[in-house]
Amino acid sequence: MSTEDLTRPSDGATAGPAAAGAAPGGGRLPTLTGLRFPAAFLVFLFHAALPLSEMRILADDGVADWFYTFAAQSGGLGVTFFFVLSGFILTWSARDGDPARAFWRRRYAKIVPVYLVSWFLALLLVDLSATEVWQAVVTLFMVQSWVPDLSTNFAVNNPGWSLSTEAFFYLCFPALYPAVKRIREHRLKYWLAGTVAAIAATPLITYALIPVGTEVVPNEPTDSANYFWFAYIFPPARLLDFLLGILVARAVLAGRWHDVGLARSGALLAAAYAAASFTPLLYGLRVLCVVPAALLVAAGALADTEGRRTLFSNRAAIWLGEVSFAFYLVHYTVLTFFRESLGDRMLSTPVGVAVLIAEAAVSLVLSWALYYAVERPLTRRWSKAGRTTRRTRRV
Repeated sequence: MSTEDLTRPSDGATAGPAAAGAAPGGGRLPTLTGLRFPAAFLVFLFHAALPLSEMRILADDGVADWFYTFAAQSGGLGVTFFFVLSGFILTWSARDGDPARAFWRRRYAKIVPVYLVSWFLALLLVDLSATEVWQAVVTLFMVQSWVPDLSTNFAVNNPGWSLSTEAFFYLCFPALYPAVKRIREHRLKYWLAGTVAAIAATPLITYALIPVGTEVVPNEPTDSANYFWFAYIFPPARLLDFLLGILVARAVLAGRWHDVGLARSGALLAAAYAAASFTPLLYGLRVLCVVPAALLVAAGALADTEGRRTLFSNRAAIWLGEVSFAFYLVHYTVLTFFRESLGDRMLSTPVGVAVLIAEAAVSLVLSWALYYAVERPLTRRWSKAGRTTRRTRRV
């Protein structure tokens, strides 16, 4: 994908909330760029709806409960979409012979500067008195998702855990991509089915092998924190979502994919999201939405390669997609800062909705600034530097 503009030719790709889309040989995937912001906004809605004292702003219990019920699965859907998109885009724009070291440089140059700026913003703007020094250090070095402790996973800047997980994806990609490329085209369907089956089995394995422990998920007090960490956060478990994206891209590029279209894949995703509210937490977060998300990613890519205009390929949607990575990383700090500024006050529904809109707007302005001041110039610089690397292991 393009490291600075998802609608322009690219020499590489960036994954997850940082993902952008460009086809091999300079093709364009603007729809996948445009889809990034809705996914990031789903995560915003989830965090805004959390029924926790440090996040809730709505005084009306009925409205607050409805909001959380509606958004309870939105964060999981957004993250799943980004993980699948990561594998898809990295494969779509991969170049044979690209040195692994150059690949890693470009990827980490894309995410680390914005990640660090958002980390420091959280330190400056949010009361982190409950955060231990060692937890802050762990999050600074982006290894928090490896620690089986939710307070550590979500320390300093809550969304940072997914970047910790994606860093592992980046590390694995130079080995995964050649392996997937060696799969014979007619066997791709079996690998796709096997990967989906492995994702579906993740909750079963979690329930069977992981100790239940005594800690619970703060916003879901009937669910084990150990289960949640292993199935939802632990990088090797989430690598399956990333691998699915790689396989889908390979199948599309090989002409072995049956396109169901954006409308039908979107409808299927909406139906899966609704059904997730009625299933056990791990199945809702990990299983129900992953196939529809993959279908949607593939449908967007095919629409672009066939030259079809979509709802997400217009200029406004593309711009929002470009700044979505920064939006993803700063929105939680904005939400927490507003909540702390209110003190003990709770808000009526009309005022609360107005505040939520203001929080989204402030997050968007900050993300715009980060994109143009940090993300875009650094990724352009390191994208060029990556072309000069020699004598390193090749992807």
